[in-house]
Amino acid sequence: MAQPAVWDDPEPLAVSSAPVPEYGSGSLADLLPTLAAGMGVPDMTAAIPELTPADRNCVFLIDGLGWEQIKAHRDEAPYLHSLLGSSRGGTGRPLTAGYPATTATSLASVGTGLPPGAHGLPGYTVRDPATGELMNQLRWQPWTSPQAWQPYPTVFQLADAAGVHAAQVSSPHFQTTPLTKVALSGGTFHGRLTGEERMDCAAEQLAAGDRSLVYTYYAELDGAGHRYGVSSDTWRGQLMYVDRLVQRLAEQLPPRSALYVTADHGMVDVPFDEDHRIDFDADWELRAGVALLGGEGRARHVYAVPGARDDVLTCWREVLGEQFWVASRDEAIAAGWFGPHIDERVYGRLGDVIAAARDDVLLIASEREPKESAMVGNHGSMTPAEQFVPLLEVRS
Repeated sequence: MAQPAVWDDPEPLAVSSAPVPEYGSGSLADLLPTLAAGMGVPDMTAAIPELTPADRNCVFLIDGLGWEQIKAHRDEAPYLHSLLGSSRGGTGRPLTAGYPATTATSLASVGTGLPPGAHGLPGYTVRDPATGELMNQLRWQPWTSPQAWQPYPTVFQLADAAGVHAAQVSSPHFQTTPLTKVALSGGTFHGRLTGEERMDCAAEQLAAGDRSLVYTYYAELDGAGHRYGVSSDTWRGQLMYVDRLVQRLAEQLPPRSALYVTADHGMVDVPFDEDHRIDFDADWELRAGVALLGGEGRARHVYAVPGARDDVLTCWREVLGEQFWVASRDEAIAAGWFGPHIDERVYGRLGDVIAAARDDVLLIASEREPKESAMVGNHGSMTPAEQFVPLLEVRS
């Protein structure tokens, strides 16, 4: 007589199997310190060994331009694609964004030269331990003191103090935002409306000093990806425009310059069905014991009510563990998700439970986060499509 089949419950993804960013040797946080060290700025470390020093350095950060997206769109981005072999000092390798792969976190990592566990912007929204409320670190709502939230100097401030000509060229809108203050301030800010104006101004600022460190930024590619997806004609049109901007800047580089084209994260399109979009607001199991839901759909911080932390962790692993890496706060810290060290002021901002998507899935909150839940393109986790960013190089 045949024996009945035995069904084993699938094992949740091991926390140790998550591909941790290359903090200290190949992450966004290592870029500016490496460039600044090459210009003689004190106390800076050349952490990315593949890069060769230059007197004038320009970082052009294109929001949402992941490494995988460039590789997949040769026709739309012929100039960017031609530079793939130059990435990371000619190795043809990408950088890693850092966890979570999201704008506020990545811009803070770029500007401070510190990983998220030190600079303290470890997600899209995180709990403020002082108030118990969620803090949106991109929009800076509710307002809190920028200096208290992120007390470290930026690399631009340190470079400026060392006599390097430091400048940021971006939309005028960003000049006075708290995120700019804590992540990118130092030297001079130059507001320019169009992409072409920014490229021309960045080239001018590079030439303005014998040693120059210039940062410029373009956001609209990311917006197109969120709204329409990276498979859309709108996104591809934006990519074509970005390709022309990079070439425009590259052709204007003054002597002794290096241009580095990078990004804050990549992006994945997530289908609109129940298999790919799990609604926290409609799932009583996931809601049980949860006081606050932070982060974003592919990189969640979960804050438990007092005494419920272990039950929440167990439940989230049972429900989501085949598709998400689900870790306790201390497990994520020990695994190095947020960097090699966590500042004391940052510890309480991290979720009691942290969930990072491995598959093309999204944990939405349709009632709490209606706009975010409607996005086509998403990011935040540690998959190659989100985590790998270019470091394309042009020298004069």
